[in-house]
Amino acid sequence: MERQISAGFVGDALAALGRAGIDPAAALRAAGIADPGTAVTNLQYGRLWLAISQALGDEFFGLGARPMRPGSFQLLCQAVLHARTLDRALRRALLFLTVVLDDPVGRLRQQDGCAQIVLTDRDGPRPAFAYRTYWLILMGVMCWLVGRRIPLMQVDFACPAPDNRSDYGQFFGAPVRFDQPETCLGFSTAYLALAPIRSEAALQGFLRGAPANILLRYRHDQDLSTRIRARLRALPPGDWPHFDRLAHDLALSPATLRRRLRSEGQSFSALRDEMRQAEARRLLTAGEAPVAEIAARLGYAEPSAFHRAFLKWSGSTPAAFRTPRRR
Repeated sequence: MERQISAGFVGDALAALGRAGIDPAAALRAAGIADPGTAVTNLQYGRLWLAISQALGDEFFGLGARPMRPGSFQLLCQAVLHARTLDRALRRALLFLTVVLDDPVGRLRQQDGCAQIVLTDRDGPRPAFAYRTYWLILMGVMCWLVGRRIPLMQVDFACPAPDNRSDYGQFFGAPVRFDQPETCLGFSTAYLALAPIRSEAALQGFLRGAPANILLRYRHDQDLSTRIRARLRALPPGDWPHFDRLAHDLALSPATLRRRLRSEGQSFSALRDEMRQAEARRLLTAGEAPVAEIAARLGYAEPSAFHRAFLKWSGSTPAAFRTPRRR
């Protein structure tokens, strides 16, 4: 699935090269963009982002107080992967970005049922594109981590409106205001309790598709992945279809299904692991069923296979994961 990215955001990205005195021609060629004055796909924009990052040595377009060195995004994802809740993942991510960028500084605030990510700068507001990039990175990773879209309630900028103001409302899918007392993004606090569902294997697929995939996942999870999860969620794990059967049910060839999942940074095995992990955590936390029974309910022929899989997912055994919750 592709999404159109406005020419205004392309121009904002290219301006980073202009500030550094770098000719954008090579980056445009690498991204496959013939006319930077027109909208591009998220895949093209992702390639442009990578090309600019390599040229500048900065994954944040030169918009932070310090460069976000190439590889920082990968480390950010690894830092939040095994957080037990979205709340903890967000706090880790905000700390990581503060250490890397120095400014802007992000903090999580909760009030009246709204979780707010507030950004501050010691030297005054930055351009709107800087904050848009910060939230794209942060919320793109968070939405992927929990496997669902996190609808935004409000997006405020302390800086003046850019020329492409309407693009911001379309991108965030929420009311956007400029010249506000603070730079702040808000969503329901209910999402903070969500448990991450991603595995190490899923992370590798996600990183292969980044940053193009966060341009999609920020707004909504992938349609095909959502359909597959819904199909699997409707069945007991022991009855989940094999890959070829799933492709047939979706009226796709196995090769096409594999290619489309790969383009989303996913694989069928990673999706199954994510769903098994989420259900395993729920069953271990919510009830007293023996581990052997949980293993059978999740479709494992032997408890030892479930034990190995859970250890790989979470870094702890099922029994160790459950023990702290009994105290």
